[in-house]
Amino acid sequence: MSDSLILRVITKWLVPVILLFALYVQFHGDYSPGGGFQAGVIFSSAFLLYALVYGVEATSRVLPEAVLRIGASAGVLLFAGVGVVSLFKGGTFLDYSALSDTPLAGQHIGIIVIELGVGITVACVMLLLFYTFARTIPPQ
Repeated sequence: MSDSLILRVITKWLVPVILLFALYVQFHGDYSPGGGFQAGVIFSSAFLLYALVYGVEATSRVLPEAVLRIGASAGVLLFAGVGVVSLFKGGTFLDYSALSDTPLAGQHIGIIVIELGVGITVACVMLLLFYTFARTIPPQ
């Protein structure tokens, strides 16, 4: 944990900005470079910065491991759920065109939901990995 007032203030200012940028990358990934994986890494980097300044225990109080495990599972289920829904609508697995009456709208819906599942999973897994490795290092 950092005792520097400057680091604490800058971190409290930067974390929401980083989270907002992650949401931008997430929801504009189908129009521009980016998407779920990049957004998940950016999202988790906000919490990594918070953990580096305030400590892992403070971060785990803000975002507990149980929530991260549920989030990682929910992201995978969201990804697979799109495939199952497209199967039930008469298409093949992950056939986005079957998700809507017009194929283009179905493609758009499918990509957004798939990328959201990837983003949630990547963010949660990255933070779970960080928690695991950070707790194995003895405090100094």
